Amino acid sequence: MGIALQLYSVRDDCSKDFFKTLEAVARMGYEGVEFAGYYGKSAGEIRDKLRELGLKIAGAHESIQRMSGEQLESTLKFNTELGNKTVVVPWLPLEMRSDRQGWINCAKMISDVAEKASRLGFRVGYHNHREEFTPINGEYPWHIFFNNTSSSVFMQLDTGNALSAGIPASMLVDVIKKYANRSLTIHLKDYSTKRGFVLLGEGDVPFRDVLTACSDFGGTEWLIVELETYPYSPLESVKRCLENLRKIL
Repeated sequence: MGIALQLYSVRDDCSKDFFKTLEAVARMGYEGVEFAGYYGKSAGEIRDKLRELGLKIAGAHESIQRMSGEQLESTLKFNTELGNKTVVVPWLPLEMRSDRQGWINCAKMISDVAEKASRLGFRVGYHNHREEFTPINGEYPWHIFFNNTSSSVFMQLDTGNALSAGIPASMLVDVIKKYANRSLTIHLKDYSTKRGFVLLGEGDVPFRDVLTACSDFGGTEWLIVELETYPYSPLESVKRCLENLRKIL
């Protein structure tokens, strides 16, 4: 399993100097990056810079708007030129998933997107925030969604986001086992019930158990570090996350 950084973690640095930030990420020792925006650069420019730095692509977050309708073709074309074939829908608007049937409808919609994208060699996944693990009439939307998608839709479990919903920490492992070989990539984010979101390894996520489940059951290719709150500068914070992850591994 490779170790990558979700570039949303260093979005302010990226907006100031995208390529300089990629250089810093490579120096830290990250093997790859996952995109959440391209900061005005062309696909070819980014592809060439990644090759220069020896960074691989762990995937890209693309909005449901960019992955549907008339925008789908151009989004896939950009990612093809970039050299990326793994795309994750990171969020769904509230009006689309306000009840159980809404989640079922979303599952079918993303399954259709995944089927269209697969014709061009793409793999499509879905990423959670807190709401996917906030029950609707006693049922977790995450389960409603993935019980109704095609098996080709992979899940990108965000450990910290899920834990922030108040689920038991053991459920993170249960989810990976329940949907075997569908954890193609995973977001390693930490959360403390006492302090909120914290640096990786400083909260309540049972990372050793999660990583074992990813290895044994998940079919996981990329461990993706993500951080949204910073005790230090963003770059220093993600550097410390990588150091802590290596200690856990």
